[in-house]
Amino acid sequence: MQSRPFSYLFSISYYGARYKGWAPQPNQPTVQRRLERVLRHVLGHEDFSLIGASRTDSGVSCLGGFLQLFLREKVSMEALLPEFNTHLPDDIRLNGVEEVSISFNLIQAVKQKTYRFYFAQDSDFHPFSSSFLVNVAETLDSELMQHAAQIFIGKHDFKAFCKPSENKVDFEREVLSVQIQSSDEFLGTFFSKEIYYFTVTGTGFLHHQVRKMMTAIWEVGKGNWELKAIQERLTHPDADWDQIPPAPAHGLILWQTDLEM
Repeated sequence: MQSRPFSYLFSISYYGARYKGWAPQPNQPTVQRRLERVLRHVLGHEDFSLIGASRTDSGVSCLGGFLQLFLREKVSMEALLPEFNTHLPDDIRLNGVEEVSISFNLIQAVKQKTYRFYFAQDSDFHPFSSSFLVNVAETLDSELMQHAAQIFIGKHDFKAFCKPSENKVDFEREVLSVQIQSSDEFLGTFFSKEIYYFTVTGTGFLHHQVRKMMTAIWEVGKGNWELKAIQERLTHPDADWDQIPPAPAHGLILWQTDLEM
């Protein structure tokens, strides 16, 4: 039972490269820890708690995320929003805020999430663009990758496509849509002329799931895997498969979080 009766919903964006993910870790910079530090400073106390809609991994960025803040006293959060952003570093921004009922549960309200993974195939890949893109040196067959991506649609046991955990018993997740598309979000001198992204929408995702899906799609595109290699891992998740290495974190962005208010 939440003892702080006033609740506020913030939308948030952040660039994840400088953080060891969202969740607090001992002696490590995390997005939640940075937010808590600024909240303590602006509010003038630490009698609050907060939760995030997603616990992004180390190095992963977020365009469309949410956090819920709980307080013991009512505060004009809209008036404080500019001050929060003044004290936050430039790689974290609170985009908006609204008061919500104390009965509102952010975790339960998440209806679906969309991730995008950005990559290029460029022999002259500029190091400055490596903050946002992963360069794949090998030639990729785009048609094969589209077919590979489609295999993930539906409800599956993704045990072979996530980071193993002794405490995890439920590996079933539902992927609603997938696509590989050309991107025009990154333009300019330092960026490749042809940039692509893998976009995936689902009701929820396991640890490293999207990044391992990306690796598997690349393996098909490179000709190292046949399409059935993905299907077999979904059909027989408990088989003795080699672990799939996750694609690098810096290409991944939590693009959108849809809530059921």
